[in-house]
Amino acid sequence: MYKFGRFVVKFHIPILVIGLVLLVPSLFGYLHTRVNYDMLTYLPDSIETMKGQNILSEDFGKGAFSLIVVDGMDDKDVSALENKIKDVDHVDSVLWYDTLTSANVPKQVIPQKYYDAFNNGDATMLAVFFDTSTSADETMNAITQIRALANDQVYVSGMSAMVTDLKNLAEREEPIYVAVAVLCAVVVLLALTDSWLVPFIFLASIGMAILYNMGSNIFLGEISYITKALAAVLQLAVTMDFSIFLWHSFTEKRELYPDDNTRAMSEAIGDTLVAITSSGMTATAGFLALCFMTYRLGADLGIVMAKGCILGLICAVTLLPSLILIFEKPLEKTRHRTLIPSADRLSNAVANHYGVILVIFVIVLIPAIIGFVNKPVYYQLSQGVANEETAQKMNPDDIRYMYADEKLQDDFDVSTTEMILCDSDMSHVDAKNMLDRIEGVDGVKYAIGYDSVAGGQLPDEAVPKNVRSILKSGDYQLILVNSSYEVASDEVNNQISEINSIIKDYDPDAMLIGEAPATKDLISITDNDFRVVDIVAIVAILAILFIVFKSAILPFILVAVIEFAICVNLGIPFYTGNAMPFIGPVVISTIQLGSTVNYAILMTTRYRKERFEGKGKHDSIMIALSTSLPSVVTSAVSFFGATFGVAAYSNVALISSLCGVMARGALISMLSVLFVLPAFFMLLDGVIVRTSKGFINKGNKGNNGKNQDTKVAEVSA
Repeated sequence: MYKFGRFVVKFHIPILVIGLVLLVPSLFGYLHTRVNYDMLTYLPDSIETMKGQNILSEDFGKGAFSLIVVDGMDDKDVSALENKIKDVDHVDSVLWYDTLTSANVPKQVIPQKYYDAFNNGDATMLAVFFDTSTSADETMNAITQIRALANDQVYVSGMSAMVTDLKNLAEREEPIYVAVAVLCAVVVLLALTDSWLVPFIFLASIGMAILYNMGSNIFLGEISYITKALAAVLQLAVTMDFSIFLWHSFTEKRELYPDDNTRAMSEAIGDTLVAITSSGMTATAGFLALCFMTYRLGADLGIVMAKGCILGLICAVTLLPSLILIFEKPLEKTRHRTLIPSADRLSNAVANHYGVILVIFVIVLIPAIIGFVNKPVYYQLSQGVANEETAQKMNPDDIRYMYADEKLQDDFDVSTTEMILCDSDMSHVDAKNMLDRIEGVDGVKYAIGYDSVAGGQLPDEAVPKNVRSILKSGDYQLILVNSSYEVASDEVNNQISEINSIIKDYDPDAMLIGEAPATKDLISITDNDFRVVDIVAIVAILAILFIVFKSAILPFILVAVIEFAICVNLGIPFYTGNAMPFIGPVVISTIQLGSTVNYAILMTTRYRKERFEGKGKHDSIMIALSTSLPSVVTSAVSFFGATFGVAAYSNVALISSLCGVMARGALISMLSVLFVLPAFFMLLDGVIVRTSKGFINKGNKGNNGKNQDTKVAEVSA
């Protein structure tokens, strides 16, 4: 470790030059990494809804689908608009009432319910199919062009419209997220560190690590918008610990070697490397646990953030020391007193009244567990862009999809569209019976397929070719089902189950696809994923702590304290009624566990050191708490500032919600480590000492420090 420190100090100029050169390819990679805004594409390919989506693309040449409401146009103008929409690049086909008719098909043959399905007063509805996927750049460009055809009279609803608005909003806000996080972190660090310049040195090192991380994402092909929006902010918040630990160590070593900064830095790197590495390992393990999710968004975020932790760690022990050594004189000239007061009185109070703290812990634990188990979450993806609260402060042009969805519901009582893929050779009789049964399901407005116009009075030969091309292809036929129930609601999920049961009666291989069925799959898949990820994260971090502390009980104490903080944090929404996005609990629990357990590691390391030197449990815990508090508070408040700033600024509901809960979690973890952890040490000190290595110095084994408690004044001195 010390050899490595001497190497970094000796070559700190070349290290910094190499670091600056690497920024060029990193910037190129960052600018050329595609962003995916469709959360349903991360569902596993093996499930039926995703298989059906592939069939729709391969056999029908159709990918995305939108319902468009046209307001205040007569049939002639709507027909002209329909032709313009057909001419938009990547529009595959348009289905309207006149599509079902032709010169050979009298309007009287078409049931009145289908005319009513597409027309209501001044409002007309068209169904548009695209030949590209929901979140493809081509689809989003097509949505923008369609809106421009009749700006005030065209309302484009559906996933593709939502994704288009989300992309525009996120691309505009994402650079500001980083700026806000940096500004908030700077304010916190200026107040809580001992130099006016050191926050900017920290941020320069972390900023380079962030750019390396984001640039290397080009090798992944693409990342989700959630990952892009959160990765930089989280990497800043999580890896700030490393910089703080190194700076505090360097400050201590400089007092020992006031005339030899290079030696002070090399020893600081050597002393800090183990602590930083163990902290980095726990954070990395937490993020890698997300890779065990079947829902691939977990791996997307987990890989990027684990990579960010590793790169942040490397930069903290290479680039940061180089920057500190280069700017050592300005750093010294800008020193000031930190605003964090002495913690001696607090540490004495915690050690003396640990019983009261443990009683409060038990009292809070019960409602925390109840809230955690019953935490409210939502799965409706559109709600993750804008909800009732965020929509009020947003520009209407930023959420045009929301007004289109409301228009569709108000004028046609349609909230979601499901699609059925079934055997193209199904008899007219069976197909019509199936359609009739589907239309009898609660919440179904109507079902339109090839057999809505074929059979009976109209022979196959008379069916318009465009209808046949839209609704039949090869081995499959396509049926559209419009529902008045909202996506992710219990009603629509029951409806999906009932429709699936009906279509399987007529074709065992039939598939129900679309946003609502895919969201239903998302609910069942992620429920299991979350349990798996929590278990993997806890087991992995326990294993790391066993290695670090060589203790039979300490890993369980440390994890229990942070898990308590997680329960409190994620239990609060149950009592406030603020539902979180479905991805929130698993992301927040792994991030909070992996990143804030570092606070507990820092305090435990000092507690072990004091016990090893022969001090009694009271003094050891007091010293551990008082010396760790500045680093813990600085790290936690920095984490809070960076994430809270983004939460307050962001108009994207999902990003705002995740950052807000993470900010709160950092403070709750801080309080748990500063109060609950020392209380557990006081209660279980005897067991800890007997079952852990490094607590007993053989030279002091006779008294085990029992008679070496010192006075508070001596500890302070």
